[in-house]
Amino acid sequence: MRAIAYRQPGAIDRPDALIDIDLPQPVATGRDLLIAVEAVSVNPVDAKVRGGAAPFDGRSERILGWDAAGVVAAVGPDVTAFKVGDAVWYAGSLVRDGSNAEYQLVDERIVGRRPHSLTAAAALPLTAITAWEVLFDRLRVSDGVAGGGAGSILIIGGAGGVGSIAIQIARARTDLTVIATASRPETRQWVRDLGAHHVIDHARPLTPQIAALGIDAPAFVFSTTHTDRHLSDIAELIAPQGRFALIDDPAGLDIVAFKRKSVSVHWELMFTRSLFETADMAEQGRVLDTVAELVDAGAIRTTLTETMTPIDAANLIAAHCQIESATTRGKIVLAGWGADAA
Repeated sequence: MRAIAYRQPGAIDRPDALIDIDLPQPVATGRDLLIAVEAVSVNPVDAKVRGGAAPFDGRSERILGWDAAGVVAAVGPDVTAFKVGDAVWYAGSLVRDGSNAEYQLVDERIVGRRPHSLTAAAALPLTAITAWEVLFDRLRVSDGVAGGGAGSILIIGGAGGVGSIAIQIARARTDLTVIATASRPETRQWVRDLGAHHVIDHARPLTPQIAALGIDAPAFVFSTTHTDRHLSDIAELIAPQGRFALIDDPAGLDIVAFKRKSVSVHWELMFTRSLFETADMAEQGRVLDTVAELVDAGAIRTTLTETMTPIDAANLIAAHCQIESATTRGKIVLAGWGADAA
């Protein structure tokens, strides 16, 4: 099978940063599905792993990719929820080969049935699971906070992949007032179109902009990027007894300023359930099924902004470069394999 991989971690401008290779097709065992991959999406985690993590398990190469849509080609003997031919979407696991290959093995518990109405399904799984877990598992936005008044949420980095879907899920599944940050005219319009009630500029101090809105202090703050730059602002603007969640990896995070307001701090990693095979691992499959229903009902739209064909090393390198620029709006999808790309 065709695949794209790297052999040594490093910068994307290296000649061998990502290479086209050929590997044997894997075999489904246990609860695994063998997926014929039709499309993939690129996320910041792809660039982060490629830049610093060596191949694992003594392998000579590592296949990236944590967003995919495809069709079940084979099932392991213990699979109960899927059959050959099912159209699926998923975000995979950090400790297994990724989706940048014609065929991939994925545990059925973290796989969902993809939306009937969406052709670019690969844009959503990782970001949708991340946003859902932040909103409902970490921040518990369905449970208000005493210091938050009517209740609002600030989403920092609203135009990125995770922010774009978090805005939509918050609008579709909660009554919260959604405030999102964006700094460029096109990204500000993007987050408005996704449903944000208010848009503020993360290139300027956040606290006075929140105050100027004339609404209660946000009960919830979700930071998707550059958390260290905004931390003092967040501590000042968040409601007493509020809840704060982040997904990025700042070099340091001094949260002492949150003590005065008894703010709880939550870190989210979408891969935790699959890394540790937690008892609720199958919740991710259920989340994907729910998101698919919301997409088919018209409550959530794709965050796709660019499609490249085919899935190969050259296009993946271009996508990684865009991701590393930190200016990407929405999601980049790669679809099709060579002559099959049409």
